Amino acid sequence: MVGSSETGKESWRGRYYRLEEVQKHNNSQSTWIIIHNRIYDVTKFLDEHPGGEEVLREQAGGDATENFEDVGHSTDARTLSESFIIGELHPDDRSKLQKPTETLITTAQSTSSSWSNWVIPAIAAIIVALMYRSYMSE
Repeated sequence: MVGSSETGKESWRGRYYRLEEVQKHNNSQSTWIIIHNRIYDVTKFLDEHPGGEEVLREQAGGDATENFEDVGHSTDARTLSESFIIGELHPDDRSKLQKPTETLITTAQSTSSSWSNWVIPAIAAIIVALMYRSYMSE
């Protein structure tokens, strides 16, 4: 079924898999991943993956969308990936993949004024310059 072109390019359309089923395919004998709610059977591609087998195995049985997009795959890689689609994630399970909207990078509140962004480094530079001048004059 993987990479087959049975009755056209998208014979997988309308074929749904539950999340529980996908999660069972998380080993080297059967490796499925989810990218943009599509199910990919990448078992036969493990040895050929340019990033190594481990990259795919880490995502096996789960959602690899974010990691796939973060890498910045080429157009050729995206086209090749289409040959491994075997179906879609069932619509009822799609909400289970939603990641928490927690921000990993903390930012300063906008209440701090912009002058502090340059005054502190400027004062530090002046102090260093004065110390250097004092050292050189001795």
